[in-house]
Amino acid sequence: MGPRLLVYTRTTGYRHDSIPAAVDCLRTLGEFEVDHTEDPGALAGPLEAYGAVVFLSTSGEVLTPAGRERLAGYVEAGGGFVGVHAAACTEYEWPYYGELLGARFARHPRLQPGRALIEDPDHPATRRLPSVWDCTDEWYDFTTNPRATVRVLMRADESSYEGGGMGADHPLAWCREQGAGRVFYTALGHTAESYADPDFRAHLRGGIGWATKLEP
Repeated sequence: MGPRLLVYTRTTGYRHDSIPAAVDCLRTLGEFEVDHTEDPGALAGPLEAYGAVVFLSTSGEVLTPAGRERLAGYVEAGGGFVGVHAAACTEYEWPYYGELLGARFARHPRLQPGRALIEDPDHPATRRLPSVWDCTDEWYDFTTNPRATVRVLMRADESSYEGGGMGADHPLAWCREQGAGRVFYTALGHTAESYADPDFRAHLRGGIGWATKLEP
């Protein structure tokens, strides 16, 4: 068994119906040992045993002050952090979290098919994906474009769906370093069906593997 993950799915805002399927997906990727919790106390305790903390469609304010301090210290010291989909709708009242993740959610159009364009085919999160990836999701817009502070892996092709609000440069998945730690975020993952899709599973596996330093 590979790195151990602390998968956190607490919501105090919108709750995605896909969360159970998402947790099952991580359990069945085959490379990670998964501890799943919605208890904020779990984030306030020792985290050093984990290769990464995964915020899986969390929403709203989900951490205690002690949890915020513990998570920041963990990442700065070399721990991995992974955000999936609504992780960008989380901890708006904690400025460090916005820096950690790279961008915050602003809005999304209706759920619909569209195209994702791979910018960095050499990263573990994207190397197994087609260069133009057709998928169905909510196509999140963000309050700011994170490109200046992240390594963009994938962007949305706004010409392929209705209601995009960021224009031609619309990052959709990225990675970055924070202190000695690694951060990976993907805006995809709204539907339960996504977590059964081989391409999306490969995307998650590669991103988590990079964040945990399982892959270079």
